[in-house]
Amino acid sequence: MSTLTLMLAAAPAAAEFNPAGELVRVILSLFGIIALIVAAGWLTRRLQRRPGVGGRRIRCVETFAVGARERLLLIDADGKRLLVSMGAGGTRTLHVYDGDAPAPSEPDSIKPLPSASDLLARWKRRS
Repeated sequence: MSTLTLMLAAAPAAAEFNPAGELVRVILSLFGIIALIVAAGWLTRRLQRRPGVGGRRIRCVETFAVGARERLLLIDADGKRLLVSMGAGGTRTLHVYDGDAPAPSEPDSIKPLPSASDLLARWKRRS
């Protein structure tokens, strides 16, 4: 026997290419990566959440960007409310409000978003 015949006989059969199987594998891999990204974002937000006001004497109530590097901060500190400016020139207290800081109010209730079936029904009525 020639060496070419021996090499062909010894070589394993090449795996057949299955396009449907490869497509399923790629789609599942893509969904897995997207799930990992979503899970990492959720975990990051969950870990960055700060505990409530309990025990803290200083709390940032609100921030407002005035420019690219300048911001205004409304701060509660020991029962007083301060308006503070932060920027490239440093930090300055702009105003100290008289009296006690108001009690934190409950946020306005947010109207729930309509369901997909409600949106579809509205769209069908318009057509």
